[in-house]
Amino acid sequence: MIKIALDAMGGDHAPHDVVHGGIEAARVSKGRFQVVLVGDQHAVQKEVDRHFRVSDLPISIVHASQAVSMEDQPSVVLKHKKDSSIAVAMRLHQEKQVDAVVSAGNTGAVMATALFTLRRVPGIRRPAIGSILPTESGRTILLDVGANVDSRAQDLLEFGVMGSIFYSHLFNETDPRIGLLSVGHESVKGNETTIKAHALFKDSPLNFVGNVEGGDVLRGAAHVVVCDGFVGNIVLKFAESLHGLFKSSLRRLVRKYLFSQIGAVLMKPTFEGIRKVFDYQEYGGAPLLGIQGVCIIGHGRSSPRAVKNAILAAYKMVTKDVNKHIEEKMAAIGAEHATITP
Repeated sequence: MIKIALDAMGGDHAPHDVVHGGIEAARVSKGRFQVVLVGDQHAVQKEVDRHFRVSDLPISIVHASQAVSMEDQPSVVLKHKKDSSIAVAMRLHQEKQVDAVVSAGNTGAVMATALFTLRRVPGIRRPAIGSILPTESGRTILLDVGANVDSRAQDLLEFGVMGSIFYSHLFNETDPRIGLLSVGHESVKGNETTIKAHALFKDSPLNFVGNVEGGDVLRGAAHVVVCDGFVGNIVLKFAESLHGLFKSSLRRLVRKYLFSQIGAVLMKPTFEGIRKVFDYQEYGGAPLLGIQGVCIIGHGRSSPRAVKNAILAAYKMVTKDVNKHIEEKMAAIGAEHATITP
């Protein structure tokens, strides 16, 4: 059975919401996977005991004596918190006792611990965090969204490879379209890194559709949108704010008119469908691509539903063997694009 380690102490509402989400995932497991709750034994068990009918669920607990706060520096965590729930979960993965790790904790600490413990996929210089965004035609994966503030042109090409593999195998798209986020569609538009990356993409075997602008992202111009982590994180935070804007604007307008209130009752199923499209919780978490393992990073304020969906995303990544396909794709591109000097 596939085992997924869940950092029970990571997140703004841990361990309560995280354990709750883990239990909800276990309830829908149907024998496909086991949830391994990693954290303070007493605190985690106390949360588990709050729930009914858990004795037969595929859940286990592994003790970790330390927890990582959102304010902890990654370097400090690596040096002084070697028994944190994040570190223990990653070691379990390294030792092949679990097949994936899910954490809604400190993103920097999760990424640093994953890199230090699991190492990079051969041929990848910089791992990247990808985020799923809704579009008019379905969904797109944007990467990087925060792992790398500065990136080389070669890094952007590798992000495209990883994003293409992820999208292809998780969403059954044979040849995903890849776009490079820039300030114009022309190949000469953008900064020096973007212009160089455009040339690398054009010479690669990837399905590169050229530059895409900010307004093209949610229109679905590309299945995979590539950028550096500085730009990507800004785009992601802006996109996430649309959900709150939609809810508050809709609530304000409905309350303003009587007929709108009547119509809102009739339109409730439609509104619920729209809410799910824009709600980040429906997508669970963001995959950390480029490491020798499966790691899903959740939002710090992840609800139980978000945690459950992150676990389901991790399970799907394991079954689709995404890392193996990334390695094969990098090798296929050839030494010119795949060989990186450390």
